[in-house]
Amino acid sequence: MKKHILIGLSGGPSVAINASMAGVMKAAMESGQYDHIYGALHGVEGVLNGDIIDLSPFCSDEQLALLVQTPAMALGSCRKKLSPEEFWKVEEVLLQYGIGVFFYIGGNDSMDTVLKLSRYLREKNSPIQVIGVPKTIDNDLPVTDHTPGFGSSAKYLYHTMHEIIRDSEIYPVKNVVIVEIMGRNSGWLTLAGGLPMFLGGVYPQIVSIPEVAFDEKAFLETIRKELNTRHTVICAVSEGVRTKDGNYVGMETKSGAVDSFGHVYLSGVGKYLEMLVNREIGCKVRSIELNVLQRCASHLASKTDLDEAVLIGQEAVKAAEAGQTGVMMVYRRTSDAPYTIAIDAVDVAKVANLEKKVPQEWFNLNDEEVKAQICTYLLPLIKGDISPVCDETGIPRYVNIRSIHETK
Repeated sequence: MKKHILIGLSGGPSVAINASMAGVMKAAMESGQYDHIYGALHGVEGVLNGDIIDLSPFCSDEQLALLVQTPAMALGSCRKKLSPEEFWKVEEVLLQYGIGVFFYIGGNDSMDTVLKLSRYLREKNSPIQVIGVPKTIDNDLPVTDHTPGFGSSAKYLYHTMHEIIRDSEIYPVKNVVIVEIMGRNSGWLTLAGGLPMFLGGVYPQIVSIPEVAFDEKAFLETIRKELNTRHTVICAVSEGVRTKDGNYVGMETKSGAVDSFGHVYLSGVGKYLEMLVNREIGCKVRSIELNVLQRCASHLASKTDLDEAVLIGQEAVKAAEAGQTGVMMVYRRTSDAPYTIAIDAVDVAKVANLEKKVPQEWFNLNDEEVKAQICTYLLPLIKGDISPVCDETGIPRYVNIRSIHETK
C-alpha cells in the first residue's frame, strides 16, 4: 500500500521556503511511492490540532511554479517547542492520515523538533520517517555550506546597501547612517550588507557582527575619524551585537520578551546607536531598521537560491525513498570556481541546537584576504534574477494555500 506524506513549515519566513516545499511536492508526485500530499497548517501546532489540508489542488505545474515565486510561508508557521507529552498526539495524527513521511522545513529550532520526534518514533518502532529540510535567512545551521533563503536575503541587503549609500552621499553635510540587520548570534547577513566595501568600495566603513564584542568607544572613535575625511559614514550593524560581557548592545531598548525556545526578541540596536551618536557627536544621524524586508523581498530573489531550494526539497524525497529518517538535508560546496554544490543527508543530531557562526579567521574585516574570502563565499549565492509570473497590473502572482485559492 502506498504511503502519504505531510509537509510542515516552521520558524521565520524566507523568500525560498515555499520553493523547497514545491520541490518536495514535485518529487513526491513523480516518485510513484506516495498517494496523497498533505500540508500541516502552522507547523507542528497544526499537526497537534489536526489542521491538515490536502495539497493536491496545488500540485499542477502552474501552481508549483507560482509557489516557487511566493514569499513567506504558504502553510503558515509556528514557533512551537514540542513537549515530551505531545509526541504521542503527533504520532496519533500522523497515523490517522496514513502519513509515511513527515517533511519539516525550518531552521535550528525546527531541527530540534525533527530530532526529538524522529527519536520518539524510532523508540516506538514506528515506520513513520521524519526528514528535515533546512531554511533560515540567518545561515546559522552547521554542516551545510549555506541555507535556503540566505542567498535571497543576502542579495536584498547587497542591493539595498548600495541604494542607501547613494542616497546618503547627496548632501555635503556631516551625517551618519546606521543600518540594523537581522542576526541574533551570527553575522552572515551583516557580511552581505558589507559587500559594497568588501568589493573595493568605501562604504560601509563599520561592519559589526555578534561574533566580535562591540565597543561603543571604538565605534564613536571610528566615526569621528571617518568624518574628518568625508561627510558620510555608513554602519552595518547586526541586531544581536553584544558587549564584551555578553550583554546585547542597547539591551534597555528591547522588550525582554522571549519565544517558546527562550530566544529574546531583538530589535532597537540601530535606534540606540543613533541616539548615542547624536548625543556624543551631534551630527545628522539616522538609523534604518530593514526588519522583515530582509526575508520577504521576493522582487530581489536570488535565482541560485530558489533553484537550490527546489533541488534540496527534491533530494529530501529521495532520502525518504532510501529509508532515511532523523536526517537533515545539507548543501556541500564542491567547487568555488565554477561554483557547484552537492546535496547530502546528515544525522539531524549534528545540526539541532547548534549554531554556525562567522569563523574567527574572518573577524578582521579590513584584511584584504579576508574580504576576498567573504566575496568568494557570498557572491555565487546571490547570483541570478527571476522573471516572475505577473498579473495584468505587473504584480507577481502568489499562491495562498491557506485560503485554498490563488491571490495576489
